[in-house]
Amino acid sequence: MTKTSSLFLSTLTLALLSACTSTPNRAPVSELAIAPRPAQPAPAPVAEVKDKPGYYTVKRGDTLLRIALDHGQNYRDLVAWNKLANPNDIKVDQVLRVEAPDGDSGVQTASIAPPPSLKPAAEPAVPKKTGPKGDKQPYTENSVAEMQKPDAKADKLAEKPVQLASAAPSLPRPAPSLSVEDRAVSWQWPADGKVVGTFDEGKNKGIDIAGRAGQQVVSAGAGKVMYAGSGIRGYGNLVIVKHSNGLLSAYAHNRSILVQEGQTVNKGQAIAEMGDSDTDSVKLHFEIRQQGKPVDPSKFLPNR
Repeated sequence: MTKTSSLFLSTLTLALLSACTSTPNRAPVSELAIAPRPAQPAPAPVAEVKDKPGYYTVKRGDTLLRIALDHGQNYRDLVAWNKLANPNDIKVDQVLRVEAPDGDSGVQTASIAPPPSLKPAAEPAVPKKTGPKGDKQPYTENSVAEMQKPDAKADKLAEKPVQLASAAPSLPRPAPSLSVEDRAVSWQWPADGKVVGTFDEGKNKGIDIAGRAGQQVVSAGAGKVMYAGSGIRGYGNLVIVKHSNGLLSAYAHNRSILVQEGQTVNKGQAIAEMGDSDTDSVKLHFEIRQQGKPVDPSKFLPNR
C-alpha cells in the first residue's frame, strides 16, 4: 500500500470516529420549559350569617349579658361559641352566634371570670364634631320625651331616630309551644307579697312582688343557676335559673344573692334576699322566659 493510500485511510478512520462520538444537536432550553399551571380559583367566601336563625347582630347599647338573657343562653356559652377573648369587646353590627353549634349542649362550666358589669357594644369610629357637644343621657322614657320637645337641641334631635328605634317595642310574637321537658317543670311562687306590677310585653317583661328588705326569695322551680351578679343594667342584683332547654326564670332587685353560678337548686330553695337594688322600692321583679322570649308568669305559677 502506498503512503498516499495509507494516509487517506487514516484520515477517513478519524473522521468516522469523530462522527460517532460527537454530541447530537439538542433543542433550545426554552423549548423544554414546563408550561405554568393555570391559576387555581380562590376559595368561595364564607357564607353570610347575618340575620340567619341562630345568629344575632349587635345593636347600640347591647351587652353580652343582655344578649344572653334575651336568647335564653348562658353568657359563658356565647363567649365560647364566638371565641371571644374579652366579653366586653363586642361592637355594633358584629354578628354573634346565639344558639349552640351542632354537638354542643351549651351551659359552659369552664372558669370564665364574670366581669362586674359588661360594657355596652362599642360604636364604630366616626369623625369628631366641630360644633358644640350635646349632653349625652342614658336611655330612659324621660330622656326620649325630652328629645321630642320642640326646643330640644339639634344634636339630640339627630340622635332621636336611633333612640326611638331601640325603644320601640317589638311586634308580639306567638309564644313557642312547650316541649315535653318544659311541661315537666313544676312551679311555685318565688316570694310572698302583693303583686304590684303585672306582665306587659311592651313595658314590663315580668311581674313585680312587693315585700320587705331581706325577705326570702326562692327558686320557682328546680334547675341550675345560669347567672348570679349585677351586670345587667336595670335589674340590680340578679339571679337567673335555667329549668330546661327552653325555660328560665329571673329574680331581680335583690339585696343579696345566696347562690353561685353553676349551682343546682331545688324548687323552693332560698336563692336571694329581697331588696331595692337598681329600683326605687323594695320588690322582686320576676320573669319567666321561654326560648329567651318573656312570657306571662301567671300562666305558669299556681293560683293563690
